[in-house]
Amino acid sequence: MAERSFKREVLKLEAGRGAVFRGEGILAVTKALLQSGVAYVGGYQGSPISHLMDVFADASALLASLDVHFEASASEATAGAMLAASVNYPLRGAVAWKSVVGTNVASDALSNVASGGVKGGALIIVGEDYGEGSSIMQERTHAFAMKSQMWLLDPRPNLPSIVAMVEQAFELSEASNTPVMLELRVRSCHMTGEFVAKDNQRPRMTVSEAAASPVRDVERIVLPPANFLHEIEKIEKRWPAGIAFVRDNRLNEHFGPDEGDIGIIVQGGLYNSLNRAQELLGLSNSFGDSDLPIYCLNVTYPLIPEEVAAFCTGKRAILVLEEGQPEFIEHELNTLIRRAGLTTRIVGKDIMPRAGEYTASVIGEGLRDFLREWSRDMVIAERMPSRVPAVASDIVARPAGFCTGCPERPIFTAMKLLEREIGPAHVSADIGCHLFSILPPFNIGNTTMGYGLGSAGASAFKAGEKRAIAIMGDGGFWHNGLTSGIGNAVFNKDDAVTIVIDNGYSAATGGQDILSSRADNPARKTRNPIARAVRGVGVEWVKTIDDTYDIKHMRDTLREAMQTPDTGPKVIVAQSECMLTRQRREKRVVRQALKDKKRVVRERFGVDPDTCTGDHSCIRLSGCPSLSIRPNPDPLREDPVAHVDNSCVGCGLCGEVSHAAVLCPSFYRAAIISNPTRWDRFWAATRGAIIGWFQGRHDRARLERAF
Repeated sequence: MAERSFKREVLKLEAGRGAVFRGEGILAVTKALLQSGVAYVGGYQGSPISHLMDVFADASALLASLDVHFEASASEATAGAMLAASVNYPLRGAVAWKSVVGTNVASDALSNVASGGVKGGALIIVGEDYGEGSSIMQERTHAFAMKSQMWLLDPRPNLPSIVAMVEQAFELSEASNTPVMLELRVRSCHMTGEFVAKDNQRPRMTVSEAAASPVRDVERIVLPPANFLHEIEKIEKRWPAGIAFVRDNRLNEHFGPDEGDIGIIVQGGLYNSLNRAQELLGLSNSFGDSDLPIYCLNVTYPLIPEEVAAFCTGKRAILVLEEGQPEFIEHELNTLIRRAGLTTRIVGKDIMPRAGEYTASVIGEGLRDFLREWSRDMVIAERMPSRVPAVASDIVARPAGFCTGCPERPIFTAMKLLEREIGPAHVSADIGCHLFSILPPFNIGNTTMGYGLGSAGASAFKAGEKRAIAIMGDGGFWHNGLTSGIGNAVFNKDDAVTIVIDNGYSAATGGQDILSSRADNPARKTRNPIARAVRGVGVEWVKTIDDTYDIKHMRDTLREAMQTPDTGPKVIVAQSECMLTRQRREKRVVRQALKDKKRVVRERFGVDPDTCTGDHSCIRLSGCPSLSIRPNPDPLREDPVAHVDNSCVGCGLCGEVSHAAVLCPSFYRAAIISNPTRWDRFWAATRGAIIGWFQGRHDRARLERAF
């Protein structure tokens, strides 16, 4: 169950020639693929293209009607290997994943397909997760494109440009027999706009037709001596063909005046931020009418020597806006300009930040410094403000954390409780929601090496008196962890403890179904237990906990795993459904029941302020966002008391923490009944009367003692 359904939006994908298509960037990409006659689509979810995979899944019926094969791949490597279909056949194929981590996983397949080359158009759509909203290491796709010589497109962020780049990417790939990468930033994926649609195209050849007429070309297989010829072919044939296609089809764009003694060269994906920066400096308007010449690189690799020379001729200096480092584009521009015999000064990282996202304010500051040093236009100098307006400078940073009611939180609470008994252990963390355990209040986790690599990250810790603990999510388990983690531990007789957190979905990427999901999925085979797979590769010590909120059971099982005399890897499968996905499902049911005037019971937890001592151990051991503090109602006590706000989803963790940690009896559970029956009202009135009588007697006795 993905976090968002696109079933209504995908109906727009049926729009024909001349219709105006309105929607998000990810929908525009899908429409462009269909207009291009794509034959197969695959990929693995991950920010910022998770929803692109969800769109593919929700549009599967439309894809099938056009004989387009769609597959939700097991990993990025699986998706990358799908491009093998385009090596020998005129099949247009597209795959998508999160970069750079997904590109790293797919690197073996990508290197092979880039070496052998393709006959059909091969497009890799990468979600460029760089900058302020990123959740991964700060690297870029550019280096990989250069390393394997695959063309890299970075389309200007508006729907017509994105659609045009997708369509022309296939043509570029076929013209140069080279895979093409197209990077989409977060803003591009979710920006809205419109473009004039074309008719969807059935593939010129379907995958079933290709399979029925197999073609074999040994020269396309990466084996000696063909692999040596591939390198020569890349330089002597594919490179010139790629350059010629980009140049002849004018994939890069020019804005602003034709003449000027200074100019700007910008990555296509940064164009909107550049224009906003120019607006703040009074050098453009919202329609992009720039006062400065701009060369917009919708293709960032390869650069086109003739275009670069033509733009730089007659200019004293060029500001290069290239996000991140190393400055690949800046280095190449310097080379091309010197080869062209020009003396134009390339200004880039000497005034622009070497690291971090180039937001409008960052670009504005750099552009202002560039103009002050190199511009001779006094009108421009007079119009510029003394400083670029700051944006959101007063917003307090909020650390990431588990959702309210997350079933992973009690697992780490149990680990903290066990830590009190046996001391700290080395914890090899993994990619997923559980990575939030590294932050307060748990402060658990020493390293993280990659998706599904939690167990492998602990493989060096084989000796010693205390076992290492590895964390792995169910998504990472099926992605990479079963073989590289669990299988490796069995083969090498590792003695570490691995906790596989099974919340039923690939929760961190949006709640997509996976092999072990308990949900019914008509298009996929689910309900494949993790414990069975673990035993299948040879693990003998396997325990399954079917309710992670039972902290006592969780703590005791983990203690047993750490202290058992049994050798070999030990695996605990901790199961509870992702609360966010559960709430999405149940809230719809509740809303409908309330609308139909049906009886609905919701559980909530609270804290008795008269009983709470204010030591706040409950907060320190759970970190639940619904737990906060409020002033103590007793004027004789200064410490604030714990409070459960209305965001509580009734998971019961606070009560379990109190029980397992032997804290206090201040927590209570309440059932909130909407549309109560007569019987409910009767019992509520009866309880109220009885409690009121005892409370009144207590108050009278207290007054008598006071006087």
